[in-house]
Amino acid sequence: MAEFLKLKQNADFRRLYRRGKVVVDPALVVYYAQNRAGQCRVGVSSSKKIGNAVARNRARRVLTAAFREVCPQVKPGYDFVLVARTATRYKKSTAVARTMRAMFAAEGLLKEAKPR
Repeated sequence: MAEFLKLKQNADFRRLYRRGKVVVDPALVVYYAQNRAGQCRVGVSSSKKIGNAVARNRARRVLTAAFREVCPQVKPGYDFVLVARTATRYKKSTAVARTMRAMFAAEGLLKEAKPR
């Protein structure tokens, strides 16, 4: 299982919101930018539009589990902010992981597949 660091500082989130590239889907929004750490870092956010605290926490857990599944295939050296949307609270992490993998592939963020 590939490890990733968590973004916790408000300045990191603001940097990605301002200068990062954005990819939008009905289930989630992904902001990303390259970093100098050489390792994937991820932050997860959900607003009160999602629902009460239980719904927001579930949405964050779903996004984190989906990223954990996709992380081994992601190129190192990127920061990500995953923003939950209202559709996220009704999805399973495997469905969100498929969506996330497709979004990352379209943006060229996945490692090249090695031929067997």
